[in-house]
Amino acid sequence: MTLSMIKNRGALSNPAGRFEKDTRETFDDGWYHEEEVVSSIETTLLPEKAKSIITRNDSPDIGFEQSINPYRGCEHGCIYCYARPSHAYMNLSSGLDFESKIFYKLNAAELLEKELNNPRYVCKPIILGANTDPYQPAESKFKITRQILEVLNRYHHPAIIITKNTLIRRDLDILTDMASRKLIKVAISITTLSMELKQKLEPRTSSPEARLRLIHTLSDRGIPVRVMVAPMIPMVNDMEVEKILASSKQAGALYASYVLIRLPYEVKDLFQEWLKQHFPQKADHVMNLIRQMHGGKVYDATFGRRMSGEGEFARLLAKRFHLACKRLGLNEMNS
Repeated sequence: MTLSMIKNRGALSNPAGRFEKDTRETFDDGWYHEEEVVSSIETTLLPEKAKSIITRNDSPDIGFEQSINPYRGCEHGCIYCYARPSHAYMNLSSGLDFESKIFYKLNAAELLEKELNNPRYVCKPIILGANTDPYQPAESKFKITRQILEVLNRYHHPAIIITKNTLIRRDLDILTDMASRKLIKVAISITTLSMELKQKLEPRTSSPEARLRLIHTLSDRGIPVRVMVAPMIPMVNDMEVEKILASSKQAGALYASYVLIRLPYEVKDLFQEWLKQHFPQKADHVMNLIRQMHGGKVYDATFGRRMSGEGEFARLLAKRFHLACKRLGLNEMNS
């Protein structure tokens, strides 16, 4: 059943995961009933004892080989999040479950130190936040990301952090120390400069203004910052790309990148449901443009195309982005 307008949640429903053995279907039995209304859903934090902590990646269109995800699920509630389907492996929904049932890996730092001490380990930058945000609200309680950074700092190991949350300020002591040895880079994701749109797209993330102030703070500490204008959604936020880049450059960002919206598995249904709720008049147009960028499909997983798309709209967006970066002086230094 669809749950309408749940406070501070992105998804509007909780569909069964693709690995569920049982299926449920809502139907009208003829009896009058009120629409189910839920004003809020509490977050449940669940411990997960991980067996390993470094994930290896061999995708040719992702610029890293190693990553760590301290949390499974993300309370930020970004409706477009491509990591949502991962909750199916926990026998949970990629909808509201993904943003309200958060698994935390308490033994992450211990496992990391063990893996770094393996004689066969090869030192390469580790990404924190490739799937779910390492500074989502649960981090303020568990400090798992901070513990991981303490290990990386002690071992002089390079790392890159991707986040939308200003909680990262708490760890400026470690980040500044790592930056003095050129061991850390931070990517701040900014999807929109509109607070109204942010509340709909990614309800529990830090405000756009706070993220710009964060870029300034990190840059002042000598920490290289990349702004990630992601994801770009046609007719929803693509018109903001130049403004986001200009504001980020002014705040101190040195680098920039963008990614088109990706709608794998259950995410496509959740996103379309969200579109119809918040942008009913242009929902069909938005989905048609997304299909145009993916060869007629809602999602194309082909390496080399899944991030940037194809077709006229995708080419125009790429041109706008690169022209803006050139004009602003972004991406001029070696990253």
